[in-house]
Amino acid sequence: MLAPWLELSGIPDLLDAFSAAAGTDLVQHGTTSDAETIRDTAVAQPLIVSTSLLALRAILDGREVSDVVDVTAGHSVGELSAAAVAGALDDAGAVGLVSHRARAMAEAAAAAASGMSAVVGGDPEEVLASIEAAGLYPANVNGGGQVVAAGGLEELKALAEQPPARARVIPLQVAGAFHTPYMEPARAAFAQVAQGWLATDPRLPLLSNADGASYDSLAPGSHGHGSAADVLTRLAAQVTAPVRWDLCQATLAERGVTAVLELAPGGVLTGLAKRALKGVESVAVKSPDDIEAARDLIARHSDAARGAGEASA
Repeated sequence: MLAPWLELSGIPDLLDAFSAAAGTDLVQHGTTSDAETIRDTAVAQPLIVSTSLLALRAILDGREVSDVVDVTAGHSVGELSAAAVAGALDDAGAVGLVSHRARAMAEAAAAAASGMSAVVGGDPEEVLASIEAAGLYPANVNGGGQVVAAGGLEELKALAEQPPARARVIPLQVAGAFHTPYMEPARAAFAQVAQGWLATDPRLPLLSNADGASYDSLAPGSHGHGSAADVLTRLAAQVTAPVRWDLCQATLAERGVTAVLELAPGGVLTGLAKRALKGVESVAVKSPDDIEAARDLIARHSDAARGAGEASA
């Protein structure tokens, strides 16, 4: 996962700083740890955020984020990466903060057997009704015909045996029922850390997983792009709240976004965007081989957007 990035100038030093912030050896986990090890929530979350931010810095190559990005959002753990893109957290601070989130969620997941399954297809209202009827929670409402159900393992099994009409239920390899009441102990523990974390007001529009709203809209009449306190409060609440990625994508569409750049480890969100954001060009960064495509996307859309008064990536 990280081996090809470590060949780039400056990246090893950056990753060393991230490892120190996370309190774990991210170099080892990103190069030699086995799949079972990195599936551990406590390892996976800081590894994902670190990879996203390494990719961002490699793509920008010293340029300011605000020169090329008009709005940013992240799905679930990716919202901490997005907070760093927006300048609400510095890169190492985002990795350090997500490490606290990850450990708290791993402990909560170990305390009660639970899981998650993707429900793909079907009528959206019928899918949500079936999830509720099964005693489960819609943990991720992703748009594009995909909802992730979460809760007890027996309830997930029952949903798979009797799926909603015209829908498939696909078990996910995760440790627990994230973004549901199962994570309340994690939310409480993480909120205590987040409240005292060093953060600054976002420097560009940042969308919230809670409702797809930009943080500047949470404080009508205020200047800038929202407050650091609101960002930290919502990041903590997100642990037990559904991820409304469908609403984030709706906001991107409303803002006139013309291109989406998904940071590493990319692929999932651009797939959703192709279904929900018709006509919006996208690039998913999976390895350093995608850097030039990302820079090309930025050059064509951010410059054009500046001239046309539109949002870009």
